[in-house]
Order: sequence, then structure tokens, then C-alpha cells
Amino acid sequence: MSQFIFRKFSLLAFAIVWSISLLMTTQAQASNTLSPRHIPSPMVGVTIDAIDSLPSIVGSLQALSRKPTARIVFDEWMPATQYTWAVDEIHKVSYVMGELLDSFYVKDYSVDAYLKRTEEYLDTLGSKVDVWEIGNEINGNWLGDTPSVVAKMTGAYDLVSERDGKTALTLYHDLETKWMLSWAEKHVPERMKQNLDYVFVSFYEDDNNGIKPDWPMIFKRLAVMFPNSKIGFGEVGTKFRERKTAYIDRYYNMKIAQQNFVGGYFWWYFKQDMVPQSKPLWKTLNNAIAPKQTSGL
Repeated sequence: MSQFIFRKFSLLAFAIVWSISLLMTTQAQASNTLSPRHIPSPMVGVTIDAIDSLPSIVGSLQALSRKPTARIVFDEWMPATQYTWAVDEIHKVSYVMGELLDSFYVKDYSVDAYLKRTEEYLDTLGSKVDVWEIGNEINGNWLGDTPSVVAKMTGAYDLVSERDGKTALTLYHDLETKWMLSWAEKHVPERMKQNLDYVFVSFYEDDNNGIKPDWPMIFKRLAVMFPNSKIGFGEVGTKFRERKTAYIDRYYNMKIAQQNFVGGYFWWYFKQDMVPQSKPLWKTLNNAIAPKQTSGL
């Protein structure tokens, strides 16, 4: 073989190998890119804190008069593969928000372990999760030392954002410390303040002697701090059965005069209270979220 032919052959082989390598890289990048669905407003959220009785959960979600957003709590130390079937089935009847880890267990994970968990769940479930809750009740004083909490929050946010996923941050509000807004102002970095898709508030009246905050003021300040985020409730509920109907009606019918307020609510006790759908509180929720008819002249 002449030197010219050999060189030509070598260049052709290099071009083929380079093209294959480029194609594989492009496909790998594409597979890592998330494709979340658009969730219309108002957002009707419910929380699923366990996935046993999955057919009944799916049935209750599917029968609601508005397509809900199911916030699935991924249990501590549980591999992402444990949720593959559940997320796939729930995704068929509902939008899905994945809670990376309940706030109570955040302190049990190192920063590295929290971020590895985030990567594992993104790799396994990313195509079926529409919003990733990268921090749950993130300012709670039970989550551990603040620098570690911030590192977990920002690291998870960056991992989801790198794949073009949608992110949500849930803050915890209590009337004793009243430090939710000041904590967020100090510890949420500017890139998150400008680019988080959702910012939610967790609030339990049971923890606050039944006292209700000035919600218009709270959400007005959140809207200023997070000008490009949709805002709403990330957790509500009560463990007292005699109060549940009133609470569901109050929160799911609450209107806040902020342009980016989307509702949310995410009743924590959905599985306990509304699965199967024959339970009375399922009807209470469905009546509260049903599209309201307006009378015309």
C-alpha cells in the first residue's frame, strides 16, 4: 500500500471513529437531558408518602376532576429502582413531583451521599418526574448544620439544572421562629433565586396552635425574592380527623393575589385519607378542586 493510500485510509478510519464517538456522546447527553411536562395552573398537589396499594392510589388520582400533581416521597436509604414501577404508573394519570428526601432524614446523609442519591434518582426516574424537589423544608432546624444543608440544596439544584429539569424548593414556616424568609434571603444563592421553577411553603396549623399567618404578605415577599418562580403551598394537613374537611376546603380554595401563585397544597395525608376513593375525604378534596362554574348574564 502506498503512503498516500495508507494516509487516506487512516484519515477515513479516523473520520468514522470520530463520527461514531460524536454520535455516542450526543446520545448520552440526550439520555441525560430531562423532558418534564408543563404543569398548568392551578396546580392541584397531593402527597404520596408510601407506594403500597398502588392500584388504589392510581385509581384515586385518576378519578379526580382535575389532573393532580402527585408528590412522591422517596424513602430514606431506598434505591431508586424500588420506585420505577410506581412512578411509571402514577405518571400515566398525574403529573409527578419527586421529593428527593424527607427533611427529617437530611441530617443522616453526608453532602456526598445526598448528591449521589440525587444522581441515582435522576438516572433511574428522570424521564417520568416532572419536577424535582431538591430540598424539603430546607430551613428546618432539624436538618443539620447550615453549611451542609446549603451544600446539599445547591448541589442537587445544579445536578437537576444541568439536565434541564424543573426544580422546586420547599421552605418551612412556623410562627414561633418566623425565620423562613430571612433564612432564604441569606442562604439561597442568587442563581437559585432567579431560576428555581417552584418555591413552596410547608405549613401545619397543628404546629402553630391553629394560628394562621398573613398569607398575602408571605407570598408577596416570596414573589419579590423569587421573581421568576411559581409559588404556592408545598405541604398542608392535619392529623385531627374532625378538622380535616375544614382544612381541605380552606387551603384548596385559597386565592392569593399574586400573579405567580399556583396553589400546590400537596395534602400530606392523601394516601391515608383519600385512598381508596371510596373514603369520604376523597369526595371533599374532589369538590374543593373541581372547576368552578361562573354564571353569565
